[in-house]
Amino acid sequence: MSARKKIGILGGTFDPPHIGHLKLASHFAKLLQLDELLFIPSGEPWQKNSGITPAPIRLQLTEAAGVDLARAFLYLNIATQIGIDHIEIDRAGPSYAIDTVKALRERFGSNASLTWLMGADSLISLPTWNSWEELIKQVNFAVASRPNHDLDSKIPPAVKALLAAHQIQDPSALENSAYGLIYIDSKLSINLSSTELRNRLKSGPQGSLGSEQIPSHALEIITNLGLYQ
Repeated sequence: MSARKKIGILGGTFDPPHIGHLKLASHFAKLLQLDELLFIPSGEPWQKNSGITPAPIRLQLTEAAGVDLARAFLYLNIATQIGIDHIEIDRAGPSYAIDTVKALRERFGSNASLTWLMGADSLISLPTWNSWEELIKQVNFAVASRPNHDLDSKIPPAVKALLAAHQIQDPSALENSAYGLIYIDSKLSINLSSTELRNRLKSGPQGSLGSEQIPSHALEIITNLGLYQ
């Protein structure tokens, strides 16, 4: 039998991509020994307001952030391949995760381990996603903790039930499962949000944010295009 391919999926608006995204990607790429990690910028993020940066620019920013991530992987000796996938941008209509994971399942096959990477805030809001209960039948979830998002106190009953049925404690189990498992990582804590960074860029000079918050290549594009002003 051929080895099971391990694919990580990191979706989002990436408006803009930030160091938190790269830290999450690096952590899980190494922990789960991912063969490939896909960044998937949303095309029409239906849960966001109308002020989202146009998709082609967000794709450009994500590709730039991917350059910095590739350098980090080289430095950290992480062999995971990085892909910036425009599957949601190319698809007409609202960007639903369920449509994306079904398409990826067709692409990679029934045996591949597909793991959706997310922060605890996304797990808490999971019941608001379209056809959210179907996602676990297509992918695994790897969840990073977030400050001010205490799962014990904020998690809704529907997600508690989901965890009771699918949560595992050993992340290596994800490598051996195509879908259906949830791993919550308490060691990684991400305290950045794209919304906060946009607000800071609007309220202050571009130089007020550095490469410790936004990847340097993405920050250069933001500065050159005068985004978020």
